[in-house]
Formats: sequence, structure tokens, C-alpha cells
Amino acid sequence: ALVLCVGVCFAAAAIGARFTSPNVPGWYANLEKPSWTPPSWVFGPVWSVLYLLMAISAWQVWRRTGLRAAMVPLALFGIQLVLNVAWSGLFFGLRRPGAALIEIVLLWVAILATMIAFRQRSALAGWLMLPYLAWVSFAVALNLAIWNLNR
Repeated sequence: ALVLCVGVCFAAAAIGARFTSPNVPGWYANLEKPSWTPPSWVFGPVWSVLYLLMAISAWQVWRRTGLRAAMVPLALFGIQLVLNVAWSGLFFGLRRPGAALIEIVLLWVAILATMIAFRQRSALAGWLMLPYLAWVSFAVALNLAIWNLNR
């Protein structure tokens, strides 16, 4: 189950990277960004840790309650993972920071719902989602700033 959770999370990461990677050196590098934007090299390591934490979190819920009892929380997890990939597609793939801003707010809500559902089944699983929620909160602010600076 852990291997499956890690595989699913890193498959989502790979799909998102297909939208992101080709657009970082050109399009993203040329956008106006706020002074507090992290350097591009920071995003890969941060996201790698976050995807691993998400996978462990999902696995904890599955392991503690069994697959049948974990279906609703894992469905929420799947929804937020799809929204995570969709953000990369909107922001980097389609180069639409405004549309991505709307979508990332939906992603944030989906992460919070997942975190709450996970916490009800495993305190550890809920806490493991907190860094992801915090990073996406930062990403919302960054997405908003980039959209404002480039419209």
C-alpha cells in the first residue's frame, strides 16, 4: 500500500512536471515576480518532500482503517491530487495565471477537506498534510502576486 501511495503521488508529480519544466527557463523566468519569490531550484526539492509526505499520509489512513473505511478520505485525496496537476497545466501549460489562481483556491479547499478527513482517522496523517497546506497557501499568495504583476 505504501509503494502504491508513493507511486501515485510521484506519478502526479511527473505529470505536473511535464507542464512545468519546459516553461520554467523561458516563460516563467520572464514573468514579473515579487521580491519574495523563491529561486526556481527550491521548488523541486520542496515538492519532492511534500509528495512523499502526502503519500505517507494517505498510506497511514489506509493502514489504520483499511481500504473500505478509507474510501471517502482517499477519494478526497485523489481529487486534491488531480487539482494539483491541473494547476500546473493551467499556470505553466496554458500560461494562464488568472485561471490558475481560481483553481489553486479550489485546490487549497480540497487539501483542507482531505486533511480534516485524514485527521479523523489518523492524527499523524492529518499532521503530515499540514506542510502541503502551508506550501499551497504560500503558492496562492505567489500566484496572486504574479497574476497582478503580469496582467
